[in-house]
Amino acid sequence: MNATEKQPTYQQLLLEIAFLKEENAKLRKMIFGQKRERFIPVDTNQMSINFGDQIAYKVEEQTEEVSYTRRKSTKKITPHGRGSLPSHLPRKDIVLEPEEDVSGLKKIGEEITEELEYKPGQLYVKRYIRPKYIAPEKEKISIAQMPSRPIEKCIAGPGLLSHILISKYVDHLPIYRQQQMFKREKVNLPRSTMDNWLRELGNLFEPLYQAQKERMLGKDYLMADETPNKVLDKKKKGKTHTGYYWVYYSPLDKEVYFDYRPGRGRAGPEEFLAGYKGALQSDGYAVYDRFDLETGITLLGCMAHARRKFYDARDNDKKRSEWMLNKIKQLYEIESQCRDENLTVSDRFLLRQQKALPILTEIESWLSQEIQSVVPKSTIGKAIGYMTNRWPYLKRYVEDGRYEIDNNLVENAIRPVALGKKNYLFSGSHNGAKRSAIFYTLVSNAKLQGLEPFSYLRDILEIIADYLVNKISDLLPVNFKNH
Repeated sequence: MNATEKQPTYQQLLLEIAFLKEENAKLRKMIFGQKRERFIPVDTNQMSINFGDQIAYKVEEQTEEVSYTRRKSTKKITPHGRGSLPSHLPRKDIVLEPEEDVSGLKKIGEEITEELEYKPGQLYVKRYIRPKYIAPEKEKISIAQMPSRPIEKCIAGPGLLSHILISKYVDHLPIYRQQQMFKREKVNLPRSTMDNWLRELGNLFEPLYQAQKERMLGKDYLMADETPNKVLDKKKKGKTHTGYYWVYYSPLDKEVYFDYRPGRGRAGPEEFLAGYKGALQSDGYAVYDRFDLETGITLLGCMAHARRKFYDARDNDKKRSEWMLNKIKQLYEIESQCRDENLTVSDRFLLRQQKALPILTEIESWLSQEIQSVVPKSTIGKAIGYMTNRWPYLKRYVEDGRYEIDNNLVENAIRPVALGKKNYLFSGSHNGAKRSAIFYTLVSNAKLQGLEPFSYLRDILEIIADYLVNKISDLLPVNFKNH
């Protein structure tokens, strides 16, 4: 080592060792630890018991008589404590007569045993038979017109097309697995053919997708988040490009929109949210911060992200971490009370002002004091620094009873994408990823609106080819549920 180089001080070495220990503990947790962030605070008011004295205490037993009225259940219970099978399922009766001769015997009842059975989905051929007519004195032939079909000259009907979409974007079955399933039915549907069908369906649903976008931009409160998606890169054989689904969710109306972009830069949300007015809730990703400077946009933070950093810092500074986790727990208990009591927006605002605001004031004061006493690069220092920087956005949720305390609802909306990526791994192209955004938007909104996704897609595929473009929004799940 050059003699002129300055060697680290003892204190610097201690800090480096502490940092490396934290990094090692974090990596071990990522590999071997549990993923949930459950926190059970220690009850400091609990009385401690000294067992050293081994003193036996005799507790006087008290009894009381309790009486109550319980409603008798009318639900039919089958043997072994099972509930009856759903009544909407079709029944196939199999009558089993005794082996002995029962002629002349009187029937006094019957024993019914129900067994839940399954028959695999079955392909069938739907034939359109159109009789042709001609008048003897005329050469003109009369024949009925074919009904409009989702994809012209396509052998697949609305039901099969819907099944392929649902299998991939709800049940997360890649196309090649579906091909194998069809082969078991002795029907060969090449992957290239099904890929072409998906391409045509993407074009067919494009106006519906744009109508959903217009609805989202008309909301006055949106949540936003993004998730990566690997896309095959044709320029680099065997390698993938990381694109992103930017997801926007409306908590008040339970509607969602998936927007695919090749990158994670600010161009995506800037283009999508151009002209948007209202509240925008996001995590701490810096791309969203610029929206706080836009006139008419109120930027909200995510308390769950702030909490996560203090949860990760427990091994570094248990006292400070658990103090904050307890305070955030109290804030979430207030939110639970709002849901349990089904409070209106105005009542939710008043309860937060009464109970949550004092806790937030206490947290703000604590942050301003503790940030001066921690090492900035330590885990607890990063947690306090993150929360301090995001504090103006984190506390804004109490200003309006419509706002949520965190961004968890939009993260829940992203889960289908995360599950799908574990099965089909990547998109074949950027255009394919864009089409996937269209399909995710439709099936996710169908589920959010309480529609069965397969039935919804099948029903709109039967009529969308003839539907007027200026009325296409009627086919959105939020409107179609009353169809």
